[in-house]
Amino acid sequence: MTYEPNVLRHEATAQSDLLRRAPWAHVVIWRESGGSGDCTILFLHGLGATAAVWTGARQALEERGGCRWVMVDLIGHGGSDPEPFYSVGQLAAQLAETIRLEPAPLIVGHSLGAYVGLALASGWFGVRIRAVLCIGPKIAWPEADLKAARDLAVRPVRFYATEDEALTRYRRLSGLGEEIAPGREVLARGVLRTPDGWRPAQDPGTFAVAGAPFASLASAAQARVMLARGERDPMVSPEELRAHAHLAYDIRGAGHNAHVEDPRAVLGLIEVLLSAD
Repeated sequence: MTYEPNVLRHEATAQSDLLRRAPWAHVVIWRESGGSGDCTILFLHGLGATAAVWTGARQALEERGGCRWVMVDLIGHGGSDPEPFYSVGQLAAQLAETIRLEPAPLIVGHSLGAYVGLALASGWFGVRIRAVLCIGPKIAWPEADLKAARDLAVRPVRFYATEDEALTRYRRLSGLGEEIAPGREVLARGVLRTPDGWRPAQDPGTFAVAGAPFASLASAAQARVMLARGERDPMVSPEELRAHAHLAYDIRGAGHNAHVEDPRAVLGLIEVLLSAD
């Protein structure tokens, strides 16, 4: 079944939860996979979130059929291990180890996940990528935004007395307000219970990835690249998308978390990339 994408194009001017340990790095990366078929879709979440944000897109893909899917929690997020240092290249290198046996996946990445997807598509990490769909990548990084990210990266973890309090904080960090994510399914692994109380699962140090050079990543990709944004996303403009890719789209009515708000529009964009081969 083919779904019509709810998008505006800009013309150019689960089987089971698996914990995979990369032997060379001794890092546990949370991973879930399912489906079957000739194509593989790798979903990569954004900064502060977990793979659970792809629940709606994964369900839409399963209804379509014909594709295997893989979702991971990036290191420093959700059920994956934290690290003392974070960069886009490091995230891509560690992820490459866990997907090296996947046959040329099509990557769908949101925000930070878009950066990691482009890095994997560069060929620098020894994996072959079919295409990359980047949703909501923040391209411009004014100094004020970089300073705010640096401040967040060194801020101590805050603990909460209850799970609900920690989830409220997680919603703010991930942008998953109740108006777009009323249920808890997309919040899975977003908080942890520790001896000191409840806390968001995200390691604050992950904010250090902010400011990676999008232009060089996009130009280095050895795969077809499509860029998309929610029509109401304040973090990236249509003009910024068009500057880096011929295939650039708005997802009507959506904000920064367009993949949560309209997962079938995401499926429609995946269909465009699959049909282009």
